[in-house]
Amino acid sequence: MRAPPLLALAAVLTMGLGWAARTALGAEPPAYPVQCRLGDGPWHPCVMTVQSVGERWQIDLGDLRVVFRHDGRGSVEMRRASGPWQPVSGRWRDDHALCWDGLCAKGSFPLD
Repeated sequence: MRAPPLLALAAVLTMGLGWAARTALGAEPPAYPVQCRLGDGPWHPCVMTVQSVGERWQIDLGDLRVVFRHDGRGSVEMRRASGPWQPVSGRWRDDHALCWDGLCAKGSFPLD
């Protein structure tokens, strides 16, 4: 069996070091430009930032920040600004939007 080519080994090492450096430096979590709306209001550009896919994310819509957390057993809670955590249910709409108790988002974002 032969050892991997030096170039491939260097690439793997570089990718690993890049990941470690981003993690160590506290790199910003990925943010996704999506469309959001409150209730039956109009759609507006917003940003979904995913701290941990399927576990923690937030939506920033203008001056409103809504933070979500999922316990891994099916329960999702959300908090608006610095208010209390409240249980919410996610549901898909016919227009491919995912909604949580009056806040809807549509676009490309990771689910799990």
